[in-house]
Amino acid sequence: MRFNSHVDAVLDTTVRLVNALTPGTDGGRDHPAPTSTDLRDAVVQAVRYDGYDPRPSARDLADLLPEVHAAREVVEHLDAGRDDAAADLVNRMLRRTQAHPELDRSPDGRWAIHFHGPDTSFARGWSAGMAAGLAMAMGGDLGSRLGVCRAPACDRVWVDRSRNTHRRFCSTRCQNRVKAAAHRRRTRHG
Repeated sequence: MRFNSHVDAVLDTTVRLVNALTPGTDGGRDHPAPTSTDLRDAVVQAVRYDGYDPRPSARDLADLLPEVHAAREVVEHLDAGRDDAAADLVNRMLRRTQAHPELDRSPDGRWAIHFHGPDTSFARGWSAGMAAGLAMAMGGDLGSRLGVCRAPACDRVWVDRSRNTHRRFCSTRCQNRVKAAAHRRRTRHG
């Protein structure tokens, strides 16, 4: 399932930011929140794309983090079927970031829609983009395509673009862990 190309990119980046910057568990291992240089590297890795090599300041990182945590909370609400709570949080994110659509010409000459706040700083731009992407997913009845990994000891998030909307895991690694554990249980009790 495809949203539109910009919403796809923003949701993918939102998932990468949430998974990289929020503490929890990842595939059965502790996943601490990165700090200092590791934080900057994780953010750059999550948002970098062809032709875009960001250099966020310490202030940008500090401003971006609360919005990344809010995005995680939105996905957790959606995953748990608490759509009203997710919508309330997304609306607060939209108001905080003052996101509004704007057409910008991309380097290849095509028009692309972006969501900016009142300034185009790194943190405001990405925060507004995350808020708008989540709003467009929910407003387009696609909020159910965002979720939290169902594997034990993993709380990483995902976006499902499959035709059948059956995604339950953040990665094939977690899916394989669950399948292997089920196989071991069957053979032990079989």
